[in-house]
Amino acid sequence: MIIMINGAFGVGKTTIANTLQNEIEHSMIYDPEEIGYMLRNVIPIDIKRTESTTGDFQDLELWKELTVDVAKRLITKYKINLIVPMTIRKIEYFHFIYNGFKSFDDQTHHFCLSASKETIYERLRLRGEEEGNWCFQQTDKCLEAYKQYDFGEYIDTEKNSIIEIIQEIKEKLNLY
Repeated sequence: MIIMINGAFGVGKTTIANTLQNEIEHSMIYDPEEIGYMLRNVIPIDIKRTESTTGDFQDLELWKELTVDVAKRLITKYKINLIVPMTIRKIEYFHFIYNGFKSFDDQTHHFCLSASKETIYERLRLRGEEEGNWCFQQTDKCLEAYKQYDFGEYIDTEKNSIIEIIQEIKEKLNLY
C-alpha cells in the first residue's frame, strides 16, 4: 500500500505521516524530497538551469521518474507499506507520480491536507521558518493549485485534531 500525504508546507504532512507510520504495521516514510536534494547536488548547473528555471528540483525530469522508481524498488525489496509526505502542486507531476505508483501498487491512496493561509503561516513560524523563505513563497501557489485542480481526497487540518485526521484516513483506507 502507498499512502500519499500532500499539501502546502506547514499544513501538517510530516506530523500526520509520522503518526500514520506508528499506526500502520510494516510501514516506512518515503520522502521524495530526499531524491530532490540528491539531484540538486549531483546534476550539473547547466542542466539545472535548462530543466528547472524556477530552481525547484521537482521540475527536473529525473525527479519524477526516480520518485516512482525508488518507491517501486522499496516495495519490491522490502515488501513494505510506503507513507509518502510531499508538497506537490503541479497537477501533471501529481498525475505522473500517482499513476506511476498505481502501476505497481493498486492500493495507492492520496490525501491532500488543507488549512487556511493564516494557519499555515503560523505553523511555519512555529517550526522556525523565516518569513519570506521558500516555504512561505509556495503557500499561495499551493493553495491556488489545490483549489483549481482535483487532488482527490481533501482533509482539513485546521479544524480537526491529529487523532481525528488519522481516524479519517484509516477509515478511508478500511483499516478498522
